[in-house]
Order: sequence, then structure tokens, then C-alpha cells
Amino acid sequence: MSNYTFDHIHLRSPDPEATATWFERMMGAQVLRTLQQGKPRIDLKLGGIDIFIAPVAAGDGVNAAPTTPYQGLDHFGLTVSGIDAIAADLKAKGVEFTKEVHTQRPGVRICFIRGPQGVSIELLDRDAKYV
Repeated sequence: MSNYTFDHIHLRSPDPEATATWFERMMGAQVLRTLQQGKPRIDLKLGGIDIFIAPVAAGDGVNAAPTTPYQGLDHFGLTVSGIDAIAADLKAKGVEFTKEVHTQRPGVRICFIRGPQGVSIELLDRDAKYV
């Protein structure tokens, strides 16, 4: 049996710089700028996850982002601690919430936010104090 491990998330953006800035400003992502095959490349580190941002130009044949929820990959989730304070901070920064913070089940509080290009991001706070 093969052994699989997580490697990265790949986002496509018409404005990679603005996408990187959003993740940096709103969520504290580390922005990494390099050259790959002579072209500028922007990657992010967020919560131990590598996020690659690929530029999209008119005529590339890339479809527009779907509106969530939809079939297929729907969102990615990030574990946080202190979700209520984090949500308040994100709201103060103008982040759009698609589902407000709520107790999903005993021990788990969640919310969903919308990132650049409609990317859906779930924040999860797993703590026994949430009943």
C-alpha cells in the first residue's frame, strides 16, 4: 500500500500579488518571492502549509471560480485557537464571513470565510470547553 502525505495547495489568481497580500494581511501568511524558470513566483506558508499562487492571464483558458458550495473540492480548513477573537480580528480587517462562528458539535467551533477568487476557508477551534 502506498503512503500519501500532504504537499501543497495551488491557487490560480489574476492578481497573485493581491492574493498574497490578502493572505499576509488577513491571516499572517509568510510570503515567499522567488524566480522559477526566469519568471517571478509567489508562494505562501500558512499554518505549515505550502500555498502556491499561479498567475492567470486573459485568454489562458482558465474558468472563473465557482460559487460555494459546489461539488468537488469545496474548501480547506485551518485549525485555530481562540476562534471568537480571531473572527473579531478578521471582521475588523473586512474579511467576508460566509458562515458565522458557531458550535458545530460539542468541542468544535467553526466559521467560514471567503478568500481571494472566492476560495472558501474554514477555521476550526477544537476545545472541550465548547459544549
